[in-house]
Amino acid sequence: MTGRPPKPCEEVSAGGIVFRRAADGVRFLLIRDSYRNWGFPKGHLEVDESPDAAAMREVREETGLSAIHLKAPVDVIDWHFRFRGRLVHKICHFYLIEAATSRARPLRKEGITACRWLRFDEALKMVSYENARAVLTQARALLESDPTP
Repeated sequence: MTGRPPKPCEEVSAGGIVFRRAADGVRFLLIRDSYRNWGFPKGHLEVDESPDAAAMREVREETGLSAIHLKAPVDVIDWHFRFRGRLVHKICHFYLIEAATSRARPLRKEGITACRWLRFDEALKMVSYENARAVLTQARALLESDPTP
């Protein structure tokens, strides 16, 4: 035994900060997972899949939205956690994605239990994780700096 901690398993994911333009302002889409945490649609990259393609696929799969458009990269975040006793280093690429419609529906077979469109201040309060709140704040800043990213 070397005394060194075990090297974490690396996982790469991608997801979308989905927004739509409403008559009274921008709305952001949050999803609720099976643990009752609110966040954004995201998931693992498939073999030979780029992060932006994975983000679009995951948004479509987890929310049922099909009329979506990739607008801009937002950020890449990472964190460590334990899953079934193994240390995992998760890296997640987030993209700003615009939806043309509000007809989102949760993908229940993947554990998504709800979809909700919210104003920025409401979404910021509801998001379960600090790093996700930071990504949401960056996404809003992108929209404010260039309303047509």
